[in-house]
Amino acid sequence: MKNLFVFALIGVLLFSCKPYQATKIRKNQITYENFRADQRLYPSDDGLIKYIDEGSGPVIVLLHGVPTSGWLYRKMIQPLTSAGYRVIIPDMLGYGSSDSPEGFEIYNAENHAKRLLELMNVLGIESWTHVMHDAGGLWTWELMRQDPDKIEKLVVLNTIIYEEGFYPPVRMKPGGVAKTAMWAYRNGVTTNTLLKSLFKQGLKENTLNSLDVEGYKTPLLEGKTHAMYYFYSQTCNVLPDYSDVFENIKIPVSVIWGIHDTMLQWPPQQTRASNALKVNSQDIHFVDEKHFVQETKATEIAYKIIDFLR
Repeated sequence: MKNLFVFALIGVLLFSCKPYQATKIRKNQITYENFRADQRLYPSDDGLIKYIDEGSGPVIVLLHGVPTSGWLYRKMIQPLTSAGYRVIIPDMLGYGSSDSPEGFEIYNAENHAKRLLELMNVLGIESWTHVMHDAGGLWTWELMRQDPDKIEKLVVLNTIIYEEGFYPPVRMKPGGVAKTAMWAYRNGVTTNTLLKSLFKQGLKENTLNSLDVEGYKTPLLEGKTHAMYYFYSQTCNVLPDYSDVFENIKIPVSVIWGIHDTMLQWPPQQTRASNALKVNSQDIHFVDEKHFVQETKATEIAYKIIDFLR
């Protein structure tokens, strides 16, 4: 798979100065400005963390990955809250509206998990249903290692489990090249190229319009790349081993997977992952999409989650 950084440099002259070509604006579409206006804030010791907290009832946490944010789940809020659930959607430190302090190990899985546990404690939430995507899986496995009793039920959406099936579009070595790539992403040099490549690989058909893309592009242009640098230059090269966590899973698990995903593939790990997560075959669902299933299958996924919980 092509390295996005190399592709980005090649495509600068072609794409970087062009507006994002996408479909027309949808009626009553959520804007990133309004999404951010609905976010609350938690002042962690490492920086401000923004999060959505809507609805009432049993709690569902929706956890994003890299290089996305809580914006990824915007279309799932209404179906879940209407079904009687309280939805918590954090922007993890370094992503979305949350702070992006300088540092390296501050963005490791241990610290991401610790901050999420702190947020839930401040909110007075003892346990919850947990939904995660992409790198959010690593932060989730670490959270379960630190406090295995918090998550009551688990929903896995195209997330990182094993090296088998993990084909990240970006892998870099720490240092100047990777830092230059991050600089280019946040200074508008290759931002459009990154997003074009990401959604070309991550969606069967890229139907995102300018308002959709704004929620992904704005944080990058605000300089939210320190956490990305850690993930692309560290995590992607050395995946943590969470076998001990899998051995102790004793909660209901559902897998909802975009079966055409090329970045996180289910078939290479299906037997090993199914056995490790102890997931029943009837709780494994495949949807007709690639990686970003929340963009085109939000309602379908929300209903599958509701059915699983009931």
